[in-house]
Amino acid sequence: MVHKVIHPEGWLPAKGYANGILAADGTLHIGGQVGWDCSTGRFASEDFIGQMRQVLMNIRKVVESAGGCVEDIARLTWFVTDKTEYLAAQAEVGRAYREVFGRHFPAMSMIVVAGLVEDQAKLEIEATAHLS
Repeated sequence: MVHKVIHPEGWLPAKGYANGILAADGTLHIGGQVGWDCSTGRFASEDFIGQMRQVLMNIRKVVESAGGCVEDIARLTWFVTDKTEYLAAQAEVGRAYREVFGRHFPAMSMIVVAGLVEDQAKLEIEATAHLS
């Protein structure tokens, strides 16, 4: 195996990208996930916390589909469209994060962007995991 495409069962087809690529060395590269339900292509929520929860669940699903678990995630890169909205919701961010990822905190970066390809998206997160 050089690379294996990871596409969770029940998700709509990815068009022009892969949700995940598993390399022969066990590195799983997870493409930027937005807050939509991947089985319908519809956003789960209009608000930041609802979208964030869905994004994290999407990342978790890709990792689990590759045979891994949340604890295998080594890096998250967050792209947010509104720094003020993110900062105002810190308590809710923490609760929603722990609901999906527990107390696993990988290396993280956050980048504030002017916009995302999906106009409805308030954030996008990409990840890297290392599966044994």
